[in-house]
Amino acid sequence: MSFVSVRDLFQFYGHRPILERVNIDVAEGEFISIVGASGCGKSTFLRLLLAQEQPTRGEISIAGAAPAREPGPDRGVVFQRYSVFPHMTVRDNLVAAEAFRTTRLGSLWGRAKAAARERADETLARIGLSHVADQYPSALSGGMQQRLAIGQALASRPRILLLDEPFGALDPGTRLAMHDFLQALRAETKMTVFMVTHDLSEGFKLGDRVLVFDKPRWDPQAPEAYGATITYDFDARNNGIPFQTIQEETNVLRPQ
Repeated sequence: MSFVSVRDLFQFYGHRPILERVNIDVAEGEFISIVGASGCGKSTFLRLLLAQEQPTRGEISIAGAAPAREPGPDRGVVFQRYSVFPHMTVRDNLVAAEAFRTTRLGSLWGRAKAAARERADETLARIGLSHVADQYPSALSGGMQQRLAIGQALASRPRILLLDEPFGALDPGTRLAMHDFLQALRAETKMTVFMVTHDLSEGFKLGDRVLVFDKPRWDPQAPEAYGATITYDFDARNNGIPFQTIQEETNVLRPQ
């Protein structure tokens, strides 16, 4: 049964088409990697999934519910640039993330705050940051700061995790460590994950499926005349499908 259903999705910015005719069904617990050239609507698609933007046409339904009109606690998001609060400790970053998602004023008091701190400590244990709970983000490495950003996204126990180039700013060694962390976290939480990446090997390594966004129609005289859509949907399970094999055998996916 489809958990995330996208039907006839179009998105225009003014008169400029960004996405057109996007259709996809995703089962609960699947990890979807999204690749494609810069400017082909990958991040726009994530914002639509988040309900940060509303589509020009079409709809996105999650678990059969009516399309969301604004971001909710069932969806967490992590960007390439760390979204942590530098003036708060690691623990208080998670408490604040929960407060902003669950209250109008973004503050918790009394028992509610104590309970949030307990949940924050549980999350810190899950993401391996218990030992730095009372430190500030400036004292953390890049990989630890990105773990904290993922911890913030997990604060509301989302059913869907949206990742927009989450490891692009990390060095190669830290990036590999974050791959292991994300795979372990996903196995534990069973969340549905959508991840935008420019790294094809990363996409095939982490994803169950790899979606390629591209423009099926192209006018060299008017390069912005058409929007992008999902041109290929690769099954990357069974230890993944090497990109070289796809390129050599089918010649359908070429590096940009």
